[in-house]
Amino acid sequence: MQYEELDHTADWAFRAFGTDLKELFQNAAYALFALEGALDAQSTLTREIYVEGIDREALLVNWLSELLFLQETKRETYQKFEITKLSDTELQATVYGAHTQPITKFIKAVTYHDLKIEQTEKGWEATVVVDV
Repeated sequence: MQYEELDHTADWAFRAFGTDLKELFQNAAYALFALEGALDAQSTLTREIYVEGIDREALLVNWLSELLFLQETKRETYQKFEITKLSDTELQATVYGAHTQPITKFIKAVTYHDLKIEQTEKGWEATVVVDV
């Protein structure tokens, strides 16, 4: 399982899963665009992305926020995420996407509210709340 949507009173929330941190960050990005219904486009472009954060949680928020920023400014959505470098404070990735089709459910921002990254017996989990 890549992610699951969680009930949240005002915004959207999801929990992403991964066997390691790279897969966790990839699946969190996948969940972001899946919630918007933006995964059905055929990938026709690639972008190189580099983000930093003061810790894992900030890095996750910055990663997802950068994807939303690119979506907004470039009018693109992304379907595949290949993380090539990941530490607790740096992430480098290649993302594959397409020019945006109409999106009916638009995510405005990734929040720090209830944000949690933890290692479990099955791997890694991240809980993320987004503003819609």
